[in-house]
Amino acid sequence: MLAPAPASPESAGMSKTALDRLEAHLKLRYVDAGRFPGTQLLVYRRGKIVHSTVQGFADLERKAPVRDDTIFRIYSMTKPITSVAFMMLVEEGRVALDEPVHKYIPEWKNLGVFQAGTAPSFLTKPPTRPMLIVDLLRHTSGLTYGFQQRSNVDAAYRENKIGEVIKAGTLQTMIEDLGKIPLEFSPGEAWNYSVATDVIGYLTGLISGKPFEQFLKERIFNPLGMDDTDFFVPADKAHRFAACYSADPQGGMTFHAAERKGGLTLQDDPATSPFLSPPSLISGGGGLCSTAADYLTFCRALLNGGELGGVRLLGPKTLKLMISNHLPGGVDLPALSRSLFSEAAYNGIGFGLGFSVTMNPAQTLIAGSAGEYAWGGAATTSFFIDPAEELVTIFMTQVLPSSAYPLRRELRSMVYAAITDSNL
Repeated sequence: MLAPAPASPESAGMSKTALDRLEAHLKLRYVDAGRFPGTQLLVYRRGKIVHSTVQGFADLERKAPVRDDTIFRIYSMTKPITSVAFMMLVEEGRVALDEPVHKYIPEWKNLGVFQAGTAPSFLTKPPTRPMLIVDLLRHTSGLTYGFQQRSNVDAAYRENKIGEVIKAGTLQTMIEDLGKIPLEFSPGEAWNYSVATDVIGYLTGLISGKPFEQFLKERIFNPLGMDDTDFFVPADKAHRFAACYSADPQGGMTFHAAERKGGLTLQDDPATSPFLSPPSLISGGGGLCSTAADYLTFCRALLNGGELGGVRLLGPKTLKLMISNHLPGGVDLPALSRSLFSEAAYNGIGFGLGFSVTMNPAQTLIAGSAGEYAWGGAATTSFFIDPAEELVTIFMTQVLPSSAYPLRRELRSMVYAAITDSNL
């Protein structure tokens, strides 16, 4: 898919001065201060790339600079792609959002809700209703992540290495293991960031009748020309693969770090990374590597109502359904969330089918628009799409965890500050 030509910010109603200020902020606050090894930022508005910059290093040890084609671990930015893939099957009438999950995973039919105890001797009660497909897409399923470190249930996830950054087992064994662990809560009662999107990937493969990774290639990546997006980095592209670091903060999500390097600790060396070979577990929740250019192609298709360059992923009505708030009662994330960690935690923000969705910009206390949708990855990558302002922003770096710094809040504030001609 041909990338749009770069254009001046002013030609798309934005300020070069304000975008340069954002770039200087990233350099001073994060790169020069040793908080990030390097950064890449893309801002796209009204059909034009108005800002495309790289700075710092993709690999501090080898002094390899960030380049336009650097390949990053996008972790949970995989989730929107997986969700779109699944909704293609919904559009084809092969599955419905209100169907029970146990229709497709029979061994989950009698999953109980945690009451007390530790693995394997849990005391459970029956859920108030079955887990539905929609619960997986909006994270109200009762599943969790081991790194939440909040309960005896997520302790069992850690014991089984379910949903870890470096994946273990296969999708099939993950489904089997999850069938032996109770739910955190009855489906629909709360919002909890979880491995649910990995389950959506499993179901996409099951229902389509082909391996999940093959479905993505045939239906999304190849048609759109997203040639650098995959679950591993092939040998001929390994020289473009960034190193991943840990901010090693006190508290928050903790990751195993190898060696300390200034303010950053090397967490995954691109020369020896598990991402250099195909994984046994194809994680629809966090397994992809990609480039800013590839991810922009995906975002452009969404911004354009599900179609780009003659390639249609979804119809505009399906996409509208995905970017509506699906939290029960129409509430925002803080009202329903049990997560100690997620990639979004603001007042005024709800959750759709694979994305966070801004409902009330005033409640977020950050400039923005109602209907803006977004998500991010564990290594501080992020994106947001604002249909009203015809705006896409993509940010790349490689620092775990994404909660270490308030970067996403700053990005939103400073990108929106650069708009001089608003559509609203």
